Amino acid sequence: MTLVGKKFPNVAVNAMNEMGDTFQINVLEEAKKNNKKVLLFWYPKDFTFVCPTELHAFQAALEEFEKRNTVVIGASCDTAEVHFAWLNTKKDDGGIEGVTYPLLADSNRNLANILGILDAQTETYNEETGTYMLEGDNVTYRATYLIDEEGTVFHEGVNHMPVGRNVNEFLRLIDAYAHVQKNGEVCPANWEEGKQAMTADRTGVAEYLSLN
Repeated sequence: MTLVGKKFPNVAVNAMNEMGDTFQINVLEEAKKNNKKVLLFWYPKDFTFVCPTELHAFQAALEEFEKRNTVVIGASCDTAEVHFAWLNTKKDDGGIEGVTYPLLADSNRNLANILGILDAQTETYNEETGTYMLEGDNVTYRATYLIDEEGTVFHEGVNHMPVGRNVNEFLRLIDAYAHVQKNGEVCPANWEEGKQAMTADRTGVAEYLSLN
């Protein structure tokens, strides 16, 4: 079920920062309380392979997100303690030392379950043990949510495990949504900051297509 156009779930989750502090973050309240956009990105596991490349890529672009009044939050189903161990592992050793944005530790999978982004969604009944067995690792896909200042989701996307994200695309999406908020225009395909947008009517699309 898509969340686009709806409020992000009102759920508090444990989190860890680079200082080793464990605290709780409610993503919905983070947006509304601070009047900021939020980029929340989920990755499968700490101490893996594609994941650290993404966390470092978001860190490298953190200043650009901050310029756009956007908070970056990472998330996985690892515990806060495992996050802290990874934060203290050098980049050259596959770690994420130097990452400064908070990491959600959804180890009880409450939020991931609500979002429907876990890879283990099929249960098989085991007659011998009388229990249900999950297929998969029960970790999240590479899901990304962009949330506006009112807590409304304006973008969501999910990548399979092996495919890393393009951080610049999220900057473009934030720019486009901010343009819509400010100007009331809509943004056509491949729109980037500084390019022509258009009014959402027949005249607007005809004018845009005639010039492009």
